Amino acid sequence: MLLPLNKGEKMAKKAAPKKKAAPKKKAAPKKKAAPKKKAAPKKKAAPKKKTTAKKTAKK
Repeated sequence: MLLPLNKGEKMAKKAAPKKKAAPKKKAAPKKKAAPKKKAAPKKKAAPKKKTTAKKTAKK
């Protein structure tokens, strides 16, 4: 009886961390989305540099 009880406790312990791992997986895509947002302004900054280069060329 002790062995099956221990197995049951191990299964319960394994099930608990799985629930905790789910929100971590949800947080991961959020972290991936943040760098994408940071990358967008960088792309906007690049054309700005090109426009300044054109302005200097006109001068």
